[in-house]
Amino acid sequence: MSTLERRTIRGVELEVARRGAGHPLLLLHGADPIDPRAPFVARLAEHAEIIAPSHPGFGQSPRPDDFSTVYDLVHLYLDVLDELSGDKPIVLGLSFGGWLAAELAVKCSHRLTKLILVDAVGIKVSGRETRDIVDVFNTSPPEVQRRSWHDAGRWARSLDAMADDELVLHARNRDALCLYAWHPYMYNPRLRRWLHRIRVPTLVLWGASDRIVTPAYGRAYSESIPASRFELIEQAGHHPEIEQPEVFVERVVAFLRE
Repeated sequence: MSTLERRTIRGVELEVARRGAGHPLLLLHGADPIDPRAPFVARLAEHAEIIAPSHPGFGQSPRPDDFSTVYDLVHLYLDVLDELSGDKPIVLGLSFGGWLAAELAVKCSHRLTKLILVDAVGIKVSGRETRDIVDVFNTSPPEVQRRSWHDAGRWARSLDAMADDELVLHARNRDALCLYAWHPYMYNPRLRRWLHRIRVPTLVLWGASDRIVTPAYGRAYSESIPASRFELIEQAGHHPEIEQPEVFVERVVAFLRE
């Protein structure tokens, strides 16, 4: 069974989805909070205790007035690690959450068991004039959807099909993402320089059809982390956990059992 709860961490209120039992796995979401009913969450929860907060400003987590940078989110999750009792957690980050997970591991990899980055953003790979990451705010929604999925016809959600409350949350999530990740766009220019500090086993998972951040970007990410390996998931775009949940969980669980 999944539960949604409210937690207050150092004065910051968070909506937290929890599911499963066992070794704690801190799941950091991308542009949208984690749906605890998602098939990949249910499957992962058979192997670990899933702890999935909504970042401040996303979902039903209020954003404090002084929260406006990735720095604020990373330090909040350092406080979340302080609150987790027992075993060192596994940290799994999706897209924007992968950026947060990488920053967290740079600062305190000694407090983690393993790290999993899934179609993560956060670093600069190409030259100054070359865009590594599609600008999802200034690209037409149909084109963003086309680039996000292997099979956009099956998986892309139409704004017209959303209920009013879903549209409100969608707009709120985009506002928060823009606030945290607009300038520079979706990366920290210093992060790649310090990825060598990540000393825990790391799996970098990528959708083979991702055209938001390409597999070449993912390989560069992996090559910058000493104890990491890179794996592709076929027939998946920027969200392999959604398009290929069984394969995604198989890869994650195999890595956790090593």
